[in-house]
Amino acid sequence: MTRGIRGATTVSVNEESEILDSTKELVETMIEENQVQASEVSHVFISITKDLNATFPAKVLRGIDGWKYVPVMCMAEIDVPNSLQKCIRIMMVTNTSKSQEEVNHIFLNEAVRLRPDLIKGE
Repeated sequence: MTRGIRGATTVSVNEESEILDSTKELVETMIEENQVQASEVSHVFISITKDLNATFPAKVLRGIDGWKYVPVMCMAEIDVPNSLQKCIRIMMVTNTSKSQEEVNHIFLNEAVRLRPDLIKGE
């Protein structure tokens, strides 16, 4: 079965290093928490809010061992008034035997406010 794994994080400033570091932390946590293998990933979409333009967060995936050929695309998030700012969202689509309820969606930093209903307890 193909499933989507959601992830989101925020940064405090629009700087390349912070965007890349935060994206890397998010992607690596998504991979670890869901036992994802690059060869099982169909594609990854990354959206960012309009206040983040210092770099392409997708660059991070190219540096992860085995992820060179996974298709990744960045795009702009819809600019909804009063929405969470400086936010990076990821949709990773992968083959998995997990049910939808077993998928671990990852929300870090201020992004925990986006979907508190999906955050699993430790």
